[in-house]
Amino acid sequence: MATFDDLLEEAGTFGRCQKRIFALLCLLSIPVSAVYVGIVFQGFTPDHWCRDAAVVERRQACSWSLSDSRRLTALVVNNSGVLQQSSCEQYEVDWNNTRLTCDSQELNLTNVPVTACKDGWEYQYEGRKSLVTEFNLVCSDAWLVDMYQSILNVGFLIGSFAFGYLADRFGRRVSIMMSNILNLIAGIVLAVVPNYISILVVRCIFGFGVKGGWMNGYVLLTEMVGAEYRRTVGIVYQMFFSVGNLILPLLAYYITDWRWLQVVITAPYLFFLPYYWFIPESPRWLISQKNTAKALEITEAMAKENKKKLSKNFETVTEDEGDSPSASLLDLFRTPNMRKHTFILMFNWFTSAVVYQGLIMRVGIAGGNVYIDFLISGLVEFPAAFLILITIERIGRRLPFAAANIVAGAACVITAFIPDSMFWFKTVVACIGRLGITMAFEMVVFVNTELYPTFIRNLGVSVCSTLCDIGGIVSPFLLYRLAFIWLELPLIIFGVVAFVAGGLVLLLPETRGVPLPETLDDIEFPNRKKEDEVANQQMKTLLKSDVIDCKDTTV
Repeated sequence: MATFDDLLEEAGTFGRCQKRIFALLCLLSIPVSAVYVGIVFQGFTPDHWCRDAAVVERRQACSWSLSDSRRLTALVVNNSGVLQQSSCEQYEVDWNNTRLTCDSQELNLTNVPVTACKDGWEYQYEGRKSLVTEFNLVCSDAWLVDMYQSILNVGFLIGSFAFGYLADRFGRRVSIMMSNILNLIAGIVLAVVPNYISILVVRCIFGFGVKGGWMNGYVLLTEMVGAEYRRTVGIVYQMFFSVGNLILPLLAYYITDWRWLQVVITAPYLFFLPYYWFIPESPRWLISQKNTAKALEITEAMAKENKKKLSKNFETVTEDEGDSPSASLLDLFRTPNMRKHTFILMFNWFTSAVVYQGLIMRVGIAGGNVYIDFLISGLVEFPAAFLILITIERIGRRLPFAAANIVAGAACVITAFIPDSMFWFKTVVACIGRLGITMAFEMVVFVNTELYPTFIRNLGVSVCSTLCDIGGIVSPFLLYRLAFIWLELPLIIFGVVAFVAGGLVLLLPETRGVPLPETLDDIEFPNRKKEDEVANQQMKTLLKSDVIDCKDTTV
């Protein structure tokens, strides 16, 4: 009885049809980057200080610079041995009832009492209008910027489950269409809603749709190509996320209003709407739904576009693999090896999200040129995909996976202790950390699929990958709140968790050259399967030898 993989061999495992679908779906990955890490520009916090209307009026009358007027409201504080002006406190002086002249900026205010900002803030705009400057999300309200990013990951988390169900219930193509419509509507609404609470609600919905569409694009792509191409197309599909990382700073440089930047980020989803008519449904999904006739029609169209022809009887095709109805969440924890694999993979998903997202968002608070720094750090992600492709089949999965985490951890810790005066050296080491965590993030996806048996593989990947979204929820608070204590403290935390993740990976079995497990026994007793395969091979050799002996005797 033929399987779909048998038919795909005849239709073409990666022919012209799959390449066209591959190119179209890869474009889905590009705007996801701007959604995921756009906070670096949309939530940019410029230098700020307490506003006083009387001082602003005098500045305009006397043609003072911002620094001249700032010293009348922003006291000088000692921050870790460095004198700087406070962003959240001002001198307690009623400048309306105090005589101000154009020489008043020379006043000695050393012993004047201070208070919290009363009349809002002034910003060193540098030509940018961000979410922070519009809603004054600074000082005691600075955590609301963290919430803006965390709520997106809440949407990601819900979208992973919801669109996973929708894709299995209604199909991959329909789910992608639903995602694109939702993304287009939510993205535009997000750009025009007037208050912060509404922004959070719509931002969550936006994340819900974006994650669901990206995930279903990945699934559809891997289901349309032959087994030998799945890993490569999966890695390249993720690499187009990195392409988005290069485009984002260029857009942000020219589009200085966060709302207009949101419109531009959303615009690609309008062009993705026609995908419904250019991308076919997954024949594998149709077969699982017992819709063999439609699956045959699509496969024949694929073969025609690939300039091939089907010869096998599609009426007898069956699913080559599928989830067992007895699959249970408890199966991920019931037996020792499964439990070990699950906990290690969950921690690695969590670590990859925390460190990857944290390193990207740190670019916005590191104090350099945010556009150039973001662009440079984005460029280093491309060698990550190349290193994965050249190592996983030569060295294996475990060592590159562990090394990527450990290198990322070491780079984070070292960067934290490099002085700012050694700017380029600090940038290079930080980029090495970004390279390492990008490799780890891309590897955890397919390593996860290789460590679970067939009947529970999809459930295992879904459960473990939820820790990615939980890590995304935690990461903004971890980065921004710890950075208030010491700018480099988040790097040390990132380094420690990446080290631990790398060490735990070494406890996983190597999967290079090992057939995908089919049962729990294959996980718990891996040597038994190897022994059976050796025994079967020896038996085949023996039978072949006996046949030869019989022929010799006959002669």
